[in-house]
Formats: sequence, structure tokens, C-alpha cells
Amino acid sequence: MPRALELAASQPWLMLPDALDNLLTISDRMGDPVALATKRGERLEDTRRVTMRGNVAVIPVVGPIFRYANLFTEISGATSTQVLATDIQRALDDPKVKSIVLNIDSPGGVASGINELAEMIYAGRSRKKIVAYIGGIGASAAYWIASAAGEIVIDEASLAGSIGVVVEAVVEDEKKTGRTRYQIVSRNAPNKRPDLGTEEGRAKMGETIDAMADVFVSKVARNLGVSAEKVPAMGDHGGIRVGADAVKHGLANRVGSLESLITELAKPAINSPRIHTMTTVKTTAELRTAIAAGTDPNTIEIAQADAPDTSAIRAEATAAERARIKGINELAAKGFEKEIGAAIDDGTSVEATALVLFKASQDRGISLAGIKSDAQGVSGVTPPAGGKEGERKAAVSAIVAGASRR
Repeated sequence: MPRALELAASQPWLMLPDALDNLLTISDRMGDPVALATKRGERLEDTRRVTMRGNVAVIPVVGPIFRYANLFTEISGATSTQVLATDIQRALDDPKVKSIVLNIDSPGGVASGINELAEMIYAGRSRKKIVAYIGGIGASAAYWIASAAGEIVIDEASLAGSIGVVVEAVVEDEKKTGRTRYQIVSRNAPNKRPDLGTEEGRAKMGETIDAMADVFVSKVARNLGVSAEKVPAMGDHGGIRVGADAVKHGLANRVGSLESLITELAKPAINSPRIHTMTTVKTTAELRTAIAAGTDPNTIEIAQADAPDTSAIRAEATAAERARIKGINELAAKGFEKEIGAAIDDGTSVEATALVLFKASQDRGISLAGIKSDAQGVSGVTPPAGGKEGERKAAVSAIVAGASRR
């Protein structure tokens, strides 16, 4: 068996059958990868580049996926989890990068290294927005990688799914090749080299594949936020779903194009929703302190002042009103009921009411002496000099004094 084919056939694959057949065909036909590389020229270093679009890092995940970058990956037009991890980490660490797009068009690849890369992406989405875009195909290992992103956007004509694991075994026919291969396994490890030409050998290999598939399903379930029991049906039990159907069954979040996604993510921060932490102040001093500390005035809110305790004020006002009404009532004399009632209703003070009564008594021809005598024997009030003004003041004093003694 040629070395390239041996390399391909010895790996567990997370890849679509047609793509895997094509890969094996290439490796079988070309034989030695090094010999093939001389026909294609020298491999360029760092072929997996990060493309910046504004503040968005676009990282291609294209072709079959291998663990390490080598000549074989170059021959097949493949990529490697090793290179992807390096590029993704660089994008995560670069402050100019605000979000990352994994531009996926891959049928899958070797199982080895996929989980580690997916875990890295899953952890990275807490640091920056990571979106997987499936344009063409995102199957098997490629879908595992996509599921680890914070969101999956798929082109309406693209494919997603193939959630499962496969081992492609190559068994030589001695009659056709003329070669015989012998393998001697220690007695303590009969399952180290299961005979895939027998049902027992294939069953033993199937156990390993099933265990790997369980890991695949459980991680996809966690990444998508669903139960592991739902994943097989979501992916049509290892099948493929197209565009909107993938969205309908939960394999992707929405349908879209790569350019619209990049444009959306590259919008200036001013157009993006901003979440502010509000600063609450209650006094002018607190407001000045907040502004002096550099707080954005748009994030400052003035709290409603605490309502004062008005119980004492209400009690004082009630007592004063009672005293006013009592004082006015004590001024009451026969014939002045109308004036007394109006004074109470209008909130007139005792003194002002006394003045009103004095004027009313004058209008009715009642003398100052008569008002004084009505004050129930109040004495010692001598009208001061000053004519009518003095008489008015004396009358008010007399009326008030008389009211206070009633």
C-alpha cells in the first residue's frame, strides 16, 4: 500500500463519503506526498491567513481538515486544526479585532484535534463575538467546529450536518496484489488489531466509533444549548440539511450571506446598542462629584428626593386651625353670625376677623364702649391717641382680648 494511502486509511474520519473517497483516490494515485509536492512547487508558509474586514477577522475553514499542517494537507487543498488554532488565538488576542467570522466550506476531516479546536472556539466566544458562516458545506468535523461558535449563519443553498463518525478500512486482496501482510499481536491485547475482515473485528471497531460519536453529539448539544437526545434527529441521523431546513431543525440560527454578515458585524460601535451603567445621585454635591470623576452625564440620573416626614407639620397645622376656629367662635356676638361663618370658611385669622367685626359694628352704629363691654368685663384697655386709627387698633385688641377670655 502506498504511504499516502496508508496515512489516509489509518485515520478515523469525520467527513462526507464522497469527499473521503476523493481524498483516498488522490492519495492512492499520487503515491508519495513528497514526490507529488515537487510537481506543485514549494509550499508557502502560513497559508492560512486572517483577513481583516474593518474590525472583523475572517478566518477560512476550507477543504478537508487535518490535525497538523503538512505536505499532505497542501496536496489535498486541506487545512489543519493546528493552523486554525493559531489564527483564531491571534484574532482573540488582537484588540483591533472586535468579532470573528469562521468562513466554513468543508466536508469535515480527521477526528483528531477537532474537539480541542472546538473547545477553544467555545471558550473564545465569551471574549469576542464568534460567528460561523457555512457557505457551501459545513459537515461532520466542520459542523462540530461551527457549532462551537456563538451563532451559525448558513447560505440558503448550503449544507449542514452529517453528525457522526466513520472509519474507512482498506483491506488488501492477496490474490490481486500478490502481497501478504502479517500482524502479530500480544496475547494480552487481542483487540489491538481487530480483523476488519470479520464481523467481530468490525464490531470491536464500531465500539470505538460509537464512543467517539457520543462525544461528538454531546459537545454539539452543549454548543447549541439542546439536549443530546435531540441532536441525532436535528441532524437527520447523520444526514444533511439544506439552508432554511437546517435553520428549521436547529442546526443553524439564521439564513444569510457572508457579505451581509461581515457588514453587520463591522458596523461602527456608535451604531451598536450600548448598555450603560447608570449613576444615581440625590444631592447637588453628589452630582458634582460624579461629573468631576468623569462620569458620562448621559448615564447620570437624579433620584427623587426622599419625602420629608410631614406628620409633625400636619399636627402643628391642625392645632393652629383648631385654635383659629376656636378664637373666631369666641368673637361671636349676636347679629354677627354671617361674618363669623365667612371668616371660618375663608381661613381668616382671629385678628382679621376682629377687624371685620369692628367695621361691621361701626356700620351698625355700635360704639367702642359697647364692643368693650361685650368682651365680658375685660378692663385695662385705654384707647391710645391717634384718632380713628388708634380707636381701630384698640377695638381689635379689645375684641381679641375678649375672645381669648371667653
